[in-house]
Amino acid sequence: MKIATMATGGIGGFLAVKLTRTGHQVATIARGAHLDAIRAQGLTLEGAAGRETVQPWKASDDPAEIGPVDVIVFGVKGDALPDAARACLPMLGPDTLVIPFLNGVEASDRLLEILPEQHVATGVAKVSTTISAPGVITQTGAFNSFIFAERDSRPSARIAAFQAAINDAGSSAPHTDDVQRELWWKFALFSALSGITATARCTVGDMLENPALKDMSKAVLAETVALGRAKGVALEPGIEGRIWDALEALPPQGRASTAIDIEHGRPLEVEWVSGAVVRLAAQNGVAAPLNGALYALLQPYRNGRKA
Repeated sequence: MKIATMATGGIGGFLAVKLTRTGHQVATIARGAHLDAIRAQGLTLEGAAGRETVQPWKASDDPAEIGPVDVIVFGVKGDALPDAARACLPMLGPDTLVIPFLNGVEASDRLLEILPEQHVATGVAKVSTTISAPGVITQTGAFNSFIFAERDSRPSARIAAFQAAINDAGSSAPHTDDVQRELWWKFALFSALSGITATARCTVGDMLENPALKDMSKAVLAETVALGRAKGVALEPGIEGRIWDALEALPPQGRASTAIDIEHGRPLEVEWVSGAVVRLAAQNGVAAPLNGALYALLQPYRNGRKA
């Protein structure tokens, strides 16, 4: 398959390495020192499988140089979505699949404002990765799963083909009959993980060991699940406990990307996590005071500022 990663951050970089190793033509969209390093030394993934380095099919900061591809792995920060989506247009062929792996629950809908509907899918990435140095992606923990489907969750040949490619590469792309349920499952977990580890400047281990933070995290998670149900998402009774179990199983040293960004003074995705809960709760008549508090506390750092 011909695959493009827009852009080649933690998620795009992880998949670029895995898929290149199994023979797929992967074009990595990047810029600056990261792009220079990929061109000169290849793209490296450091994680559970050790150190893996590949030379991508193409590495560029100009999608027009890539041309039409079968799949675009769309993994940018939430605020970068509009510009990145417009940049994808030269890579669209008649049946190109664009799979957004962004934090939050609005990426697919937002892509429809820019890209033709027939190209847009819905995706959920469950992996902890980051750019640790130019040309280097580092994975925390061994878990990695990529769940995606057409927007209506109906089976399709192009979805099945890319699932097979990821599974054959040694990662996991399980079938789902309800991608919205999967999206909100992760969103509920991430609303707690992101909000708490960023505002408290702490790790998952810190969050679980402190009774007050632990109780607050559970309550934030429950608010987000209640919002999903109010929007008609099929979140079954008792799912809060299962999501919490998954959060407890995360590496103790782990933190949400929001926490890492705030440490380095980078802009935050707060509008698409805590902010999205606040906004969608108001639209659906649901109370979300704890998500609102986290959103307010992160506002001074929204545009980038060291804590």
